[in-house]
Amino acid sequence: MAENLTAFLAQNAIKVENEKFVASERFVGKDGKPIAWEICCITAAENAELRKQCMRQELVAGGRRGQKAATFDANKYQAMVGARCTVFPNLNDAELQDSYGVKSAEELLGVMLKPGEFEDYTAKVLEVNGFTEDIRDAVDEAKN
Repeated sequence: MAENLTAFLAQNAIKVENEKFVASERFVGKDGKPIAWEICCITAAENAELRKQCMRQELVAGGRRGQKAATFDANKYQAMVGARCTVFPNLNDAELQDSYGVKSAEELLGVMLKPGEFEDYTAKVLEVNGFTEDIRDAVDEAKN
């Protein structure tokens, strides 16, 4: 029994490898070929913190005076998880942010990519993090 438990020790867990993904055909290297972005996986605890930061309190229409309900900002979550999981390019690089006139990695991701590219990229980020098609559908539904 103790032998099986050792498989769960941090040093024995199989590491999740970063994945490469061409987020846009518009960013090309000297050879003219699109440059792949590098995506990493985060922990469930990190994901929970990002989700928590995407919750907001809104007044309930037709509810009691001052009644509020928590709502989830799916667009903010997509930008935050996308930015957090992007290893390359470095979205926190000041020169890169300045070139687009933004001051955060989340904003940078939103202006670097066209809407379709953004959706495809964040779907890939969720996939790298182990989410299935069902969760991506739920995020899309929450946005509508």
